[in-house]
Amino acid sequence: MATRIETLDKILSTGITAVIRARSSDHLAQVADALREGGVECIEVTMTTPDALRVIEETATRFAGQDVSIGVGSVLDAETARAAILAGAEFVVSPILDIPMVQMAHRYDKVAVPGTFTPTEIVTAWTAGADLIKVFPAGRVGPAFFKDILGPLPQVRLVPTGGVNLDTAAEFIKNGAAALCVGSAMMPKDAMAAGDFAKITGLARRFVEIVKEARAEM
Repeated sequence: MATRIETLDKILSTGITAVIRARSSDHLAQVADALREGGVECIEVTMTTPDALRVIEETATRFAGQDVSIGVGSVLDAETARAAILAGAEFVVSPILDIPMVQMAHRYDKVAVPGTFTPTEIVTAWTAGADLIKVFPAGRVGPAFFKDILGPLPQVRLVPTGGVNLDTAAEFIKNGAAALCVGSAMMPKDAMAAGDFAKITGLARRFVEIVKEARAEM
């Protein structure tokens, strides 16, 4: 099992976490292979996935010892965080700021990514020890919000979720986002339904390239 620091380094390295709602562990494994081929190694399985804990456990077991990190998303409380961690999740993501969730993740040496939307929530999350701070829904505020927040708060590591696509990804990075969470823009519903894994690989590769290029321009 990876340490919290190792997982955090992986998330920050490529700068892309795939957010997925898979229909089964087999389907998730196929998508994970496609994403990995495109250079994306961090995958967030949302708790809205049917039988999410079993899917996380089976997928984490399948990729044990490999270069894929499986995390859990849409976590609302510490109890759910603990269950997902015991199932194999290496990082815990929430749409809300729940400090006990952050504490639970750290108790098990896992990355904690609580959700925020305001400067006060961002500072509260950072003070509570959040490894990364999710801004959600980021599409409502746009990339410029990140530059505005990082002006007085340059120490925080912000990650947008929602509204991240091929058109906005570079701007989020250039405005200071530490990494990006990407869902349907990288794994379109039609490709997921049709099993078009080549399309997913191509999109994953493009997002990785965008992040690399945007960072080089900063």
